[in-house]
Amino acid sequence: MKEFFISECSQQENKIITSSFVVASKQVKAKKNGEPYLALVLADRTGQIEAKMWDNVDEFILAFEQDDFLKIKGLINKYKNRFQLTIHKLRRMEEADIDFTDYLPKTTKDIGELWRTLTEFVATFQNPHLKSLVELFMADAEIAERYRNAPAAKTLHHAYIGGLLDHVVSLFRSCDLMCRNYPQVNRDLLLTGAFLHDIGKIQELAYNRAFSYTTRGQLLGHMIIELEMLQAKLAKLPDFPADLKILLEHMIISHHGQYDFGSPKLPMFPEALMLHYLDDLDSKMEAMRAHFEREAQLEGPWTSYNASLGRPLLDSRKFMEGEKAPATKTGAEESNGQPAAPEAPVRASSATPVLDLFSEQKT
Repeated sequence: MKEFFISECSQQENKIITSSFVVASKQVKAKKNGEPYLALVLADRTGQIEAKMWDNVDEFILAFEQDDFLKIKGLINKYKNRFQLTIHKLRRMEEADIDFTDYLPKTTKDIGELWRTLTEFVATFQNPHLKSLVELFMADAEIAERYRNAPAAKTLHHAYIGGLLDHVVSLFRSCDLMCRNYPQVNRDLLLTGAFLHDIGKIQELAYNRAFSYTTRGQLLGHMIIELEMLQAKLAKLPDFPADLKILLEHMIISHHGQYDFGSPKLPMFPEALMLHYLDDLDSKMEAMRAHFEREAQLEGPWTSYNASLGRPLLDSRKFMEGEKAPATKTGAEESNGQPAAPEAPVRASSATPVLDLFSEQKT
């Protein structure tokens, strides 16, 4: 049984802990005197923590790789108001010693209930072609199992087991509400687009040991995969209207919303535009929620710089409860009032995948 989880750092500050972690990132860096040290990002199901090993590094550099599991003894302390782990000893763990559920974060919501909610929405569809299509996907046992368990992204939002389903159910609810305010929007088409827009993530992402890209996902991306999956299901629905197929294909390839975010096309009709904006909103709201949760131990209402959103964040609840913002500039501002350039984020891979720059900017 795992002895310590990252979420317990505040209870163990300035104490020595011994526990197991998965290596989310591994870098070898140089001290000022030229000697190497290890800079790691360690993870378990409750979060991530930066870790450094300063001494006796040579004997450990080749002892493990990214995505390996380590038993670590070290000191929990704070640096720049964030918890970190100073490693004293480490060893690579064997597969037989690992309970994988300890290391991958999972939604706190009931996955069965989320799936039932999705099913209830689909039951209200009026268009028989769209209803048959979505039900065909949901009746596919392999697709359904992966859809219920896949994360929605590797790092930026809903990055946990069940994240894709959580994201899509949230998106269904938003789409349903917005259709009441904009009656010109075809509700069935919008919801079908929401169901399909990230379904390719079930093949794009791997989530057995840590969240990473499959080779197929790295080479094709989830949008291409989705078009192939759509074509395979439509082959079983010979009466499906050709114009409806084109609309769904456009919604898939335009949902990132901008060329800079990897969208081959810009949204060109109301349902496609609404899907893009609601998807973007849901992903950003979740990114904010997760960032506040990660930095809940901070005393003030301001968080550190959030790289995916490009700004530090203000926890409005803390602020309104009487927390005073610091009188000096926040860490992400310089004297000229402009955002300071953030430190380069530690990637979860030693090689920066080109796909990363696009597939998670918008979901």
